[in-house]
Amino acid sequence: MVERPWQPPPSTPPSAAASHMAITQALADAIRSCGSRSALAGARALHGRLVTVGLASAVFLQNTLLHAYLSCGSLSDARRLLRADIKEPNVITHNIMMNGCAKLGSLSDAAELFDRMPTRDVASWNTLMSGYFQAGLFLNGIETFVSMQRSGDSLPNAFTFCCVMKSCGALGWRQLAMQLLGLFWKFDSWDDPDVETSLVDMFVRCGSVDFASRLFSQIERPTMFCRNSMLAGYARLYGVDHANQFFKSMPERDVVSWNMMIAALSQSGRVREALDVVVEMHSKGVRLDSTTYTSSLTACARLSSLGWGKQLHAKVIRSLPQIDPYVASALVELYAKCGFFKEAKRVFSSLHDRNNVSWTVLIGGFLQYGCFSESVELFNQMRAELMAIDQFALATLISGCFNRMDLCLGSQLHSLCVKSGHCHAIVISNSLISMYAKCGDLQNAESVFSLMAERDIVSWTSMITAYSQVGNTIKARQFFDGMTTRNVITWNAMLGAYIQHGAEEDGLKMYSAMLSEKDVTPDWVTYVTLFRGCADIGANKLGDQIIGHTVKLGLILDTSVANVIITMYSKCGRISEAQKLFNLLNGKKDLVSWNAMITGYSQHGMGKQAIKIFDDMLSKGAKPDYISYVAVLSGCSHSGLVQEGKLYFDMMTRVHDITPGLEHFSCMVDLLGRAGHLIEAKNIIDKMPMKPTAEVWGALLSACKMHSNNELAELAAKHLFELDSLDSGSYMLLAKIYSDAGKSDDSAQVRKLMRDKGIKKNPGYSWMEVGNKVHVFKADDVSHPQVIAIRNKLDELVEKIAQLGYVRTESPRSEIHHSEKLAVAFGIMSLPDWMPIHIMKNLRICGDCHTVIKLISSVTGREFVIRDAVRFHHFKGGSCSCGDYW
Repeated sequence: MVERPWQPPPSTPPSAAASHMAITQALADAIRSCGSRSALAGARALHGRLVTVGLASAVFLQNTLLHAYLSCGSLSDARRLLRADIKEPNVITHNIMMNGCAKLGSLSDAAELFDRMPTRDVASWNTLMSGYFQAGLFLNGIETFVSMQRSGDSLPNAFTFCCVMKSCGALGWRQLAMQLLGLFWKFDSWDDPDVETSLVDMFVRCGSVDFASRLFSQIERPTMFCRNSMLAGYARLYGVDHANQFFKSMPERDVVSWNMMIAALSQSGRVREALDVVVEMHSKGVRLDSTTYTSSLTACARLSSLGWGKQLHAKVIRSLPQIDPYVASALVELYAKCGFFKEAKRVFSSLHDRNNVSWTVLIGGFLQYGCFSESVELFNQMRAELMAIDQFALATLISGCFNRMDLCLGSQLHSLCVKSGHCHAIVISNSLISMYAKCGDLQNAESVFSLMAERDIVSWTSMITAYSQVGNTIKARQFFDGMTTRNVITWNAMLGAYIQHGAEEDGLKMYSAMLSEKDVTPDWVTYVTLFRGCADIGANKLGDQIIGHTVKLGLILDTSVANVIITMYSKCGRISEAQKLFNLLNGKKDLVSWNAMITGYSQHGMGKQAIKIFDDMLSKGAKPDYISYVAVLSGCSHSGLVQEGKLYFDMMTRVHDITPGLEHFSCMVDLLGRAGHLIEAKNIIDKMPMKPTAEVWGALLSACKMHSNNELAELAAKHLFELDSLDSGSYMLLAKIYSDAGKSDDSAQVRKLMRDKGIKKNPGYSWMEVGNKVHVFKADDVSHPQVIAIRNKLDELVEKIAQLGYVRTESPRSEIHHSEKLAVAFGIMSLPDWMPIHIMKNLRICGDCHTVIKLISSVTGREFVIRDAVRFHHFKGGSCSCGDYW
């Protein structure tokens, strides 16, 4: 405590009429004055005066002096007085001493004194309970209340209930809150506004906001604290809109109310609205405090709004006498996240008291912009200034190693964590697990996990993610099953592991199990993952069922969910339904939405529609990115739109300053090659700024086969073989080119080369969904239970199309029973006449199958939608949507 100069009262001798009581009162007032002004020297002088005038044994004055010593922060003087001078302390004496010990951080002494008290009153119990609450020992406070009830020596008063309700609220114990409410009604303390406020706050903190709201409505004149408690409850459990409604209905608001609303909007991602509230707050004449500035500057950092931030910075300088560390840290974060490191360093350097938060924020800012070496330098400077090593600074730097895959530095930081005693901190361990996992060192990741004394959901989820990244779903599942409590993030991690590694069936079982969990509700990430899985396997019906779930949860028009449904519809051949959902998004479309729709039309060979969507995107002011141009160029390629493709390829660099990548060059080679401009396609390859990949040479080779250019085909194949491509398709394509050209020896040589390199032809698979089950077929398949009936049906269909002029020429048995032909026959057998037959295939459809399915669509009147490795084919009435251009 800061000691203030004490001026003794005038030493005029008391008149004869002055009574003993007047002298006592005068001395008591002087002692209280010393206590209120923290004048320890004055209190000691008055203590001597008491001895001089013979009043040192007066209990009233002794208690007043004891209180003054404690108010001055001198626990030693208070102890000396209690031990040496106060011979007969009463319950008030002990209460004063307990309260002083609790406030001065010696709660154990207060508890010991409480246990030694011969008699206690309600103030004694309240003092100890209040001390426990202030120290964060909430359970001890509740246990003290229970002991008070059992002892029966004192009845609880309003302050008692306030103390125990605060502790109960801090612990979030709803059942105990209801018991306290019953006891509260028994003692009928409803008229006390502090108790009413504590009661509402307790239920808000316990998550019973509905019940708290009912109690709140019964309070005639709720305090500002009570209103703010309800505001916090609405924001936390019912969302920011509900909170905003309540905020606007408040008859009066203090700075805490405004700060709560700003924080609620900012935390829910509505950062611009949060800043609008700051403006309104200022216009209403409410003085912005440090909390307001901290929240506002953090909001500006999230928006990367440097202009707003600078204005707030100027206001901070004008209105705050001293910038506290939290406002300073927010300023550092603002400038660092906006990439203005000089300004961030300038603010940081101006701080007299740099705390760990400001250091960590600056280190994190450098890491965000990829300035890894600067962040390491800052961390070393932090250590050089003898700052206590902060676990969050360590975790931030370890995350930098995670992003750079710097296992060497990460291991050194791990050693530093051990030396500094931070190795058991959960945030450190979680960062280390992620770092080791990303760097491929799963042994050390699991070692860190096994040594953790305490693990949270992030720890378990990190291990699940680590093993799912390497495709070890069995090990990931072991960690998942080992968890005692799981949240939606954990379920999503395990679900994603299955879907990502082709175990869609296990993933869907995981989703079913997730739905049976009481306290877990699927979120948008869940459905994005599921729809990707449905898209990959073409699970139409299952996708529709899951869409029903998103409608029930109100997630169907969440932009991220809608985007992946558009992709699923497109990949399942339902492009018109994809367009309908795309239209429903209206103003919610983002760049991913536009790209998904353009890609969908491109995959379906509907290049003109893809171009229309692309042009609509430009007219709406959306700026295309790398993927947008891959999508539109692919659409041009699949539809033979050469001039349009050239236009967009030029526009990409000239208008939008996007450097073409391998995918763009591959699309242009494919576009020009398919259209017969083989020399121009070869010139594109020669001018590429990067080394052409197998995809690029493969596109040229495919075009050479289409246009029978054997010389250029040999050149493309040579480059493919030099790249050591293990793709059997390239070899088979060259062998077919030689065979068609009558060069059987060269064709045999290519096949021999395949054998020598151990390259086997990729087996062709087709699959389709019938009766909530995915049926898989391969060439000459005999594993399907209905294989005989399927082959008979196929033979019957071939006989029918033979009447239209179909002739089997040079068709080996395996080609007659290609997987897509078997799937077509099975679909006709199994699905009603009105239903289109959707088939997925892992390889590009062959010419014979394409012809056969066109003719079957004519003789049966059925519609077939086949997705091969490159694009969609819609067969109907004897023709295909690709126009035989694939």
